[in-house]
Amino acid sequence: QVQLVESGGGLAQAGGSLRLACVASGRSFSRSTMGWFRQAPGKEREFVGTTKWIAVNLYYSKWADSVEGRVTISRDDAKRTLYLQIDNLKPEDTGVYYCAASSGNDYYFNLSDYNYWGQGTQVTVSS
Repeated sequence: QVQLVESGGGLAQAGGSLRLACVASGRSFSRSTMGWFRQAPGKEREFVGTTKWIAVNLYYSKWADSVEGRVTISRDDAKRTLYLQIDNLKPEDTGVYYCAASSGNDYYFNLSDYNYWGQGTQVTVSS
């Protein structure tokens, strides 16, 4: 059974940083796309970033304009873990952050492109 489990959320101040982690179990996604989405209260889930496999330990990423220049997405295949580092946090970054994995390998920006989802981790940014 495939599981994605996020961690690292919490309360942070504007201007600070957070690093979220997503551990995959049940199968490897080392050669598949993984991504991050978020959902603010009362809003739809939105794309944050996507990372696709290029070569062994080499991944390329793309991210939403709203987080451009503030996020880093990385992967540790040995640990089957996907990371999302958000710097210079803003109150509008508040929401539940979801990790997602696809059976394919490309830049995927839509919810429907992903086959597996985590349960989410709450991030709250205070001003």
